[in-house]
Amino acid sequence: MDLYSILREFADSWALLALFTFFIGMALFVFRPGSKALHADAAQVPLRERDTPMTCAGACPACTCATIPEGGAK
Repeated sequence: MDLYSILREFADSWALLALFTFFIGMALFVFRPGSKALHADAAQVPLRERDTPMTCAGACPACTCATIPEGGAK
């Protein structure tokens, strides 16, 4: 048997079984009973408003934020 035939036989049997088992495991993990609150919280992340706007702290060594004009465009 050449290498291609061996790899093809492996992919058609054990690799397919492993990927299917992984898929079922991930589906069970995502739809487990206790995860509803976590998914609802994660869904609201882009919609949250900040109390204070994000500003530059000037902490990075190559910070050029002070040279950006007030309009925001570079």
